[in-house]
Amino acid sequence: MSDTRVQRTGDGAAVRVERHLADPPATVWQALTDRQQLRSWFPCDVEVAGGTWAAGAAITFVFPPEVIDLTLTGEVLVVDEPRALAFTWGEETLRFELSDEDGGTRLVLVDELPASAAARNAAGWEDCLDRLAGTRPEPGAWKRRFEAFSAAFEPEFGRQEGPPAVYKGDSAG
Repeated sequence: MSDTRVQRTGDGAAVRVERHLADPPATVWQALTDRQQLRSWFPCDVEVAGGTWAAGAAITFVFPPEVIDLTLTGEVLVVDEPRALAFTWGEETLRFELSDEDGGTRLVLVDELPASAAARNAAGWEDCLDRLAGTRPEPGAWKRRFEAFSAAFEPEFGRQEGPPAVYKGDSAG
């Protein structure tokens, strides 16, 4: 696992995942904002209205039907190339912060979400950021991570929810 932790935010929680990536911030920025590159690591297809990341732009998140029949909507909140990107993702808010670090990038992802989803999403973001870094998650990695995060988070944040009942499986493996 990378450096992942959770903190309380009012009625919810914020999962914070930090990862060092070998590529410079400009390259990582492209992976965060280019639709084709997003498909290689983000859990769903990301369609930005008008094709341009700009504050106020509408976003649609279409999950693969073989994984889950779900489409979320959101709005771009912050675009500060190549340092910060934030948007809503359904009822959650995602923030990506990029900074130079040791010839690569320090990526900080903050996911503001219901406290009961903290372990599920922390495990999911670990898998996604593995793919972003060019590493395929090991079989069963999500489940092992979810169990570890659940054990760590439940004392403060209560029972942790797994995948939704309509989840069909992970097409990315």
